[in-house]
Amino acid sequence: MVLAYSGGLDTSVMVKWIQEKYPANVITVTVDVGQLDDLEEIEEKAKAVGAVKHYSIDAKKEFVTDYVFPAIKANALYEGKYPLSSALSRPLIVSKLVEVAKKEGASAVAHGCTGRGNDQVRFDVTIKSLAPDLKIIAPVREWGLTREEEIKFAEAKGLSIPCSANSTYSIDQNLWGRAIECGPLDDPNNEPPEEIFEWTASPEKAPDTPEYVSIKFEDGVPCALNGEDLDPVTLIEELNKIAGKHGVGRIDHIEDRLVGIKSREVYECPAATVLLEAHKDLEKMVLTRHEVLFKQQIDAQWTFLAYAGLWTEPLKDALEAFINKTQERVNGEVHVKLYKGGLRVVRRSSKLSLYNQNLVNYNIKTSFNQSHAEGFVELWGLPTTVFNALKNKVMLAEEPKTPPKIPKTLAIRKRKSC
Repeated sequence: MVLAYSGGLDTSVMVKWIQEKYPANVITVTVDVGQLDDLEEIEEKAKAVGAVKHYSIDAKKEFVTDYVFPAIKANALYEGKYPLSSALSRPLIVSKLVEVAKKEGASAVAHGCTGRGNDQVRFDVTIKSLAPDLKIIAPVREWGLTREEEIKFAEAKGLSIPCSANSTYSIDQNLWGRAIECGPLDDPNNEPPEEIFEWTASPEKAPDTPEYVSIKFEDGVPCALNGEDLDPVTLIEELNKIAGKHGVGRIDHIEDRLVGIKSREVYECPAATVLLEAHKDLEKMVLTRHEVLFKQQIDAQWTFLAYAGLWTEPLKDALEAFINKTQERVNGEVHVKLYKGGLRVVRRSSKLSLYNQNLVNYNIKTSFNQSHAEGFVELWGLPTTVFNALKNKVMLAEEPKTPPKIPKTLAIRKRKSC
């Protein structure tokens, strides 16, 4: 059996649990998507708890080019706030899990997802799509152990415990963002304590001087930062540091999970926050109004599919065909101002810009012929004015025909005057 192994308490206990329950030899797989873990240490933990073999796979570049870049093109923000940092990594992790399973001739794969979250859907659906013959084992869904019970199980089996029961928060991170859950965050009425943040400075303690960054895009994806061409991984790593230093990228919102639960989620996504805002701004400069408005619908559907674990859904491929076509013209440079937790696009330029300064100039000598506007306004508003004319006509026709009642005092005055 091949197990997606993080090195944490859950997956460490799973190795022994699987060996006893099935029984089966367990091969562990750790996929590096930029979570900043010590991979050698994780491999040592895996073997210490009973794994017969371990794979450490560096997939950072693949994660950015094949998962993060499509998300940038789609302006992917689930429910307007979440950049899909964890969601995007899951289908990649599954693909590597399946590759190892096929290579090793395994009959099953296992993961540490719970029955209350979204990841179980992302793992299970993708596994079934890529390797329908593999059996899926989800120990956390089966055993129903609490964290304290897991620790007691580990102690009873003489396993090295990678963490304690006092670990307050659940952390998941990769190049695209850092997700923090549990503990005081379970109460949405609690402000996130400063201790949970690692990538972003407190806005109150961020530098007093704003910083400007320039991002160059080619075919809708970032390729240069502050005038320097960088490989995809380095670009995101550097922008995470720069934006995080200014307190940019903190996200706190109520999220609708697939299983019907509303959850309070806190994220740190410095680079994602900046790149998505810059990309969207550049799109508005080079795409027509009709493309921009229609693409908003396409982007929202793409984002939902990615969030909902439907990475292998054919509709996603169809949506990407449209998105990629629009990105052929999303070339240019965007300048963003970072200051005290906020960001603002302040400059943008593109050789393919549809912004014509001569048309928008208020100088009377502009090439825009204002006399044409009168006819345009007349035709543009014609359906609305016709409707309202008809509405007024109907209302007049429905008014009562009886004469209005004359106030008594006024009627007396009229008789006296006669």
